[in-house]
Amino acid sequence: MLFASPLADVPRLAREAAEVFPGITVIGCTTAGEITGAGYASREIVAIGFPRSLFVCDTILVRNLREVDNHDLSYRVLRARAELERREPGWQTEFAFTLIDGLSLAEDMLMGALAMTMGPVPIFGGSAGDDVAFTRAFVLHEGELLTDAAVVTLVRTRCRVKVFTLDHLSPTEAQMVVTGADPARRLVTEINAEPAGREYARILQKDPAQLDSMTFAAHPLLVRIGDTHHVRSIQRVNEDGHLVFHSAIAEGVVLTLARPEPIVAHLERELGRLAEGGAPASILGFDCMLRRIEAEQTQEVGALSRVLARHGVVGFNTYGEQFHATHVNQTLTGAAIYPPETEDQ
Repeated sequence: MLFASPLADVPRLAREAAEVFPGITVIGCTTAGEITGAGYASREIVAIGFPRSLFVCDTILVRNLREVDNHDLSYRVLRARAELERREPGWQTEFAFTLIDGLSLAEDMLMGALAMTMGPVPIFGGSAGDDVAFTRAFVLHEGELLTDAAVVTLVRTRCRVKVFTLDHLSPTEAQMVVTGADPARRLVTEINAEPAGREYARILQKDPAQLDSMTFAAHPLLVRIGDTHHVRSIQRVNEDGHLVFHSAIAEGVVLTLARPEPIVAHLERELGRLAEGGAPASILGFDCMLRRIEAEQTQEVGALSRVLARHGVVGFNTYGEQFHATHVNQTLTGAAIYPPETEDQ
């Protein structure tokens, strides 16, 4: 896997990776920041390999995300899972992850289709970015560089794996109702029957002209689904004063203003829980760019990087994360991979 800054020569990277690793599947995406063994990084390329002694993998390239044939996708997933089981029938752990064009607006549809097929197999994912330009994000699959596409990777391993998601946000009493929206574009035009950007700024007691990515990172919104709150982060305010969201939104949705816990202490505690009973060998992490922006705003990037490095997190900063059937924002989502208990397992 290659997680590459969009400032790299990404077409050359895709071409040469296929030449350097003949016979090995190479996937990846462009990022909104990278996570290396030393924590947060910028303008870098992160490479992660799955050794054959511990993992067997298969990838499914999904093109034209808004025209996906769910029946065909299900068939491809089931066939890939059966092939992995045939190759290593004694290995019992399965998981899957996705890399999706983060500007496709199709994450919810793809994850919904996959969830119906995956059954009990845990699945998570990350949305490719392009720094914070919101212009063009790419996924990489075997030498091809694509937009409006996703790569689904199915993994079978003799390691123990825990797929997780975490965020440091809790609901407050402040609520608002979406009274005007364009769900296809993840656009909110009205909140509480008022222009969306202006009303959101009023609730925060800010000037609408001051709304920017740092404001959205510091004051996220939540939507309740069942007993759980999920983040619905704002990407930007457009020229009409409407709010563009990172994930699905619709008219009638009740949004709750979130209160963040101290992000460094929260991350240390939650990653520490993953190490109870034995630390993971590595954590593949897809971390929302808004968490990084918040850390930059509070001058905690260094402290957060040290926590990520200490717990072995590698991956990239995303335009959104996927967990089971849900597309979420402002989370760290991923897989903790533990060493096998014995060499013959």
